[in-house]
Amino acid sequence: MKQLLLVFVGGGVGSVLRFLVGKLLNPAITNFPLGTFVVNVLGSLFIGLIIGIASKNQILSQNYTLLLATGFCGGFTTFSSFAFENQQLLASDNLLSFIFYTLASLVVGFLAVFAGLYIVKLA
Repeated sequence: MKQLLLVFVGGGVGSVLRFLVGKLLNPAITNFPLGTFVVNVLGSLFIGLIIGIASKNQILSQNYTLLLATGFCGGFTTFSSFAFENQQLLASDNLLSFIFYTLASLVVGFLAVFAGLYIVKLA
């Protein structure tokens, strides 16, 4: 039950922060959903750092890893918004933004995870 509560709390905080970043960075009319892109890249970096720290130093307990990686990062990042925004870009015949957003999100997201793991490895 404690682990469920940790994931719940972490997910709630991550979701609220994602909402606020989206409100700040996603203008009403845009050709690029910057807010979702930013949270997905930051979330990828965060999960790389969290998992890297947890595995390298063993200073994060399983509970903290659940709170931060599963809960916070799971709530902060969002594949469903990413998919919906891509559908919206295609529906508005904005093929170039669709291609750029999709490829940039995947490539930069993966690179951010690797960067987080690498940063921890160097420390």
